[in-house]
Amino acid sequence: MTRNPRRRHLVPLSRLAAACAVLIAPTLQAQTAEPAKKDEGAQLDTVVITGIRKSLDSSLDLKRKAQGVVDGIVAEDIGKFPDTNLAESMQRIAGVSIDRANGEGSRVTVRGVGPDFNLVLLNGRQMPAANLADTTASNARSFDFANLASEGVAALEVYKTGRSENPTGGIGATINIKTARPLDNPKTVASFGAKLVSDDSNKRLPGVIAGSQTTPELSGIYSQVFADGTFGIALSGSLQKRNSGYNQAGVPNGWYSKPGNLANANDWTALPLPNEPGGSKITNRPKPTDLYEVPQNLMYSMNGIERTRTNGQLVLQYRPMKDLTLTLDKTYSENKIHTKRSELSAWFNFAYDKTTWADGPIASPLIFSELYTNGPADVAMGGAYYGTRNKNDSTGFNAAWRASERLKLELDAHHSVATAGADSPYGTNNALGVSMQNRASDRVDFSGKFPVLGIGLSGNPADSASLMQVTGSSFRNAYMRNAIDQAQIKGKYTLSDASNLDFGVGLTKVNNRTAFANVQQNDWGGHNKPSDYADTLWQADTIQQYFSRAMDSADRSAMVNNFFVWDFNAVRDAAVKADGSDKWFKATDNFDDDRRTQERSTSAFVQYSADFDWGVPMSAALGLRYERTKVDSQALVPIATGIQWVSANEFAILKGAPGFTSLSGKYSYLLPSIDWEAELSSQWKVRASFGESIGRPGWDKIQGGQTLTEYRAGGGTGNQGNPGLKPLLSKNFDFSAEYYYAKSSYAAVGIFRKNISNYIGTSVVPMTPFSLTSPINGALFKEAAASCGGADLTCVRNYLLNTYNGRNGIVKTGVDGSGNALGTIAGQSGDPMAVFNISVPTNQRSDHINGLELNVQHAFGRSGFGLAANYTYVRSGLKFKDDDLQDQNALVGLSNSANLVGFYEDDRYSVRMAYNWRGEFLNSTNAAVNGGSGPSYTEPYGQWDLSIGYKYSPHLSFQFEAINLNDGVIRTHGRTRLEVQSVTQTGRRFMVGARYTF
Repeated sequence: MTRNPRRRHLVPLSRLAAACAVLIAPTLQAQTAEPAKKDEGAQLDTVVITGIRKSLDSSLDLKRKAQGVVDGIVAEDIGKFPDTNLAESMQRIAGVSIDRANGEGSRVTVRGVGPDFNLVLLNGRQMPAANLADTTASNARSFDFANLASEGVAALEVYKTGRSENPTGGIGATINIKTARPLDNPKTVASFGAKLVSDDSNKRLPGVIAGSQTTPELSGIYSQVFADGTFGIALSGSLQKRNSGYNQAGVPNGWYSKPGNLANANDWTALPLPNEPGGSKITNRPKPTDLYEVPQNLMYSMNGIERTRTNGQLVLQYRPMKDLTLTLDKTYSENKIHTKRSELSAWFNFAYDKTTWADGPIASPLIFSELYTNGPADVAMGGAYYGTRNKNDSTGFNAAWRASERLKLELDAHHSVATAGADSPYGTNNALGVSMQNRASDRVDFSGKFPVLGIGLSGNPADSASLMQVTGSSFRNAYMRNAIDQAQIKGKYTLSDASNLDFGVGLTKVNNRTAFANVQQNDWGGHNKPSDYADTLWQADTIQQYFSRAMDSADRSAMVNNFFVWDFNAVRDAAVKADGSDKWFKATDNFDDDRRTQERSTSAFVQYSADFDWGVPMSAALGLRYERTKVDSQALVPIATGIQWVSANEFAILKGAPGFTSLSGKYSYLLPSIDWEAELSSQWKVRASFGESIGRPGWDKIQGGQTLTEYRAGGGTGNQGNPGLKPLLSKNFDFSAEYYYAKSSYAAVGIFRKNISNYIGTSVVPMTPFSLTSPINGALFKEAAASCGGADLTCVRNYLLNTYNGRNGIVKTGVDGSGNALGTIAGQSGDPMAVFNISVPTNQRSDHINGLELNVQHAFGRSGFGLAANYTYVRSGLKFKDDDLQDQNALVGLSNSANLVGFYEDDRYSVRMAYNWRGEFLNSTNAAVNGGSGPSYTEPYGQWDLSIGYKYSPHLSFQFEAINLNDGVIRTHGRTRLEVQSVTQTGRRFMVGARYTF
């Protein structure tokens, strides 16, 4: 049996310009799909289809005809689904879960592998990613899909198995975003759409931070071919404004984990033991062998978000001859987010009053209370106002040449840059502390899902605006720039009607810079006087009204209610006036944490694919990819210039002006891939795949900086990055069976296993940085020790300071009350090299991920009704041990997930109801106080979305969309469910739109 071997390769969808035009139509006009051509790639040729069922058919065809395990969504399906961006579209694919930020999809986890280890491509090109962290320089490699609107995107492909032709970097999946090409469709296309958006979360905000309730979205596309099909242009763009918000209750600054036998006398945050003052006020005291949790603070915050997202793409194509096509494209996106925040919080000082505890072995407080008998604490009502701007700019060139009947060659090159930084003089994140200094007591009930804070006030009146004043402040500024220059040459040689040879080489250079600065003043007890601020600055408000959904059955009578909100600009101006300077109240771009890394990669691949018949039709593809990467990393750090012995047990590390220190590393891999499939019948297909893939370490792990923290007589400590780290290596095994039992209907089951090695931990390595010398054990030290009859440090210092004052780096400054000499003794040339134990990231652990994927899609004949559903089950040995206080290599993002979509469609109406569910997952391993080791779990979350379309005429259509119909609340917790970290309330979102196609 002879079949077209090339049908198994996915190449760009033809007619994508038309598909893209339909994508942005709220209701898609039904068209007829042309028959697939037997062309190279004969994948989804001529997919000019519309409507829910047709779009699902296209996704079905993509899955059925692909090499390996591939899922995807074509443009029509994205346009019909009530999504705000591409992440929310991808969550409907089996094995794909999303992280939400500001009420919409942001980053994706695939098959239990987190966002940093999934590679995103644009038309087969590796895309840069720039992210910002709130209080540190960003370490992330993850791509933020919230920066992209679905308009202008023709298809998404999610490659779950490795392919030798794809760039490396994704061990969960490689996600390819495909855009339109005008020469694929000779028709002229012009379309324009508009929407009005209303977000209920905006109604749940104080007036000083809320935006306008209704905001617009505009989009359009134009595509035309000229000069008898030799020249084409496609232009698409969108502008989306959205005002939204989220309100959050919880413990944002983390929990302390304490052993049950720790004495308060040794740790002021610990519970008093039975024999210590206050020990009798504890109900169900944690046992000595238990671990117990203590909150750092409790905060209620209201956050107003104003987002402006702009996307655009220009594509120019020229076909000077039949076998040569030249393409030049420009893709641009910009996402501006401005945030305003109002808060009410209590920072705990551990003046323990009555507390009640749940049972161990990890005990969390049910009731936590404090009583301030030595003077009041503060009632904090801080706020924030800051802006960020994410920009992606990509310019690419492609030349596709059919050199002969058997040989095809393709050159592709691009320069792409992603930047993220401030869009406000106040920086990328800030906090302006405001408070009344009259908190006499506090009490938190942690027994329910929502934490209830009560505050007792002192003074009369206790809640007067005249008590309000600015306290501490922090104006933070982060910056990240990620630039990629990539060139790829690929070829396909047809060996016979049943076999092909694919090959290629590539060069990739990635330059990454991530930086951070903070202007902070720490007068949290009061920076100025209350009289410096007019009472009219503070607006009385009540807080319970803003948590109507999240509070559920919480005890409102025990919860604090009255507080003040204020305008950020007005209060900041008053603080600047009181200070006589703005130096503490604006951000700086003089970064003191600045990391710069370059990765240069050389790659080559070859793949042999063939169709054959061993009783049933089969096909196989065997590939091998070679990847070599060199890493050069620099970081701005204080440069150590010397060591001084300043007292018996104290040493000072002398530091000069900061400078860049450099480190480098390299690695290379041969990555095999094998795909096999068999068509057991016209309905049944089975697949098996094996492949190896790599995921590169986070930018912080390979930074070039080396920082020295301290030095003692026995040696020093410090930390540094490790550009020599190996990437995570995953050996991926897949098996699936697919049953295509009727038109538009199928069922599939897949199992997979990922054996992942090179997980990153921390090792301590002795080093002699900066060629520093130590005064310990040098010639003069030994002379003094001989005189003292031993290495008594006080005696040695007295001898050296009294004998060599003014010489050999020794300076005596006086004597202390005991008659011992004071002064400094510096390490000199000839002294022993100072040895520091440097903490370095190293490759350590290996483990696995096992998973099961179930898919079903069914169309109920010609009734117009249908459904699609999937479920993913994953397990791994990389779990966080909640009773272990050490750093851990747990797998972030691992969770089960499910999707259910029901739809109806006829000539005029289309209705889709969708439910997405994600099970509990670990979202962080550093959620304890000050970023210490501690877990954060996101609890199970489900969301219902609805889309209704109406086709008024062949040219005009309307659509209504409702997102988060169930008004879901997202909750996170720590080592136990009682250890609440956040309860986040957003709101329903509604959109009404129209689309006119010319």
